[in-house]
Amino acid sequence: MKLDRYDLKILQILSHDGRITKSRLAEAINLSVSPCWERVKRLEKAGVIEGYSVRLNPDAIVKRTPVWVQVELKQHSAESLARFERLALDTEAVAECYAIGGGMDYLVRVDAESIDAYQRLIDAWLVSDLGIERYFTYIVTKTVKREGPPALSLDE
Repeated sequence: MKLDRYDLKILQILSHDGRITKSRLAEAINLSVSPCWERVKRLEKAGVIEGYSVRLNPDAIVKRTPVWVQVELKQHSAESLARFERLALDTEAVAECYAIGGGMDYLVRVDAESIDAYQRLIDAWLVSDLGIERYFTYIVTKTVKREGPPALSLDE
C-alpha cells in the first residue's frame, strides 16, 4: 500500500491523539470530513492502523521497579528459543521482550513489584529448564524519556 502525504499526516496525528474528532482531523490535514474519514477506514482495513489505545502512566496506578535483563541461553535451538519466548509471553511481570543480536539472545524489561520480587523471578527462571547461560541485570533508577510511537516522516 502506497501512502501519500495525507495518509502520513493522518497517521502522525492519530499516533499522538487517537481521540481527535473527525472534523478536527480533517481540518488538520486540509481535507473535508468524508474523504478524510474514508482514508482512516482504508488505513484500518489495510492493517496500517491496528487499533487505538491509551497511554497510561504506570506509576500513577501502582509503583513498579523497571528492570532490564540481558539473557543468553546455553543452547540456540529453535526449541530452546521458543521455550524462553513462551515463558516471556506467559510471565505477567515481563513488559517487553526482544530477541537481539550482538552477543546476548534477549533483552527483557521486567516491571517488578520490588527488587526482591525481581530476584525471586530470576531465581525461578534459573532453576527451570530454560537453559539460561548467563544474564545481566540493570535496575532503572530514573526515567529520562518515555514516548509513544516514533514520528512519521512526511517526506515522500
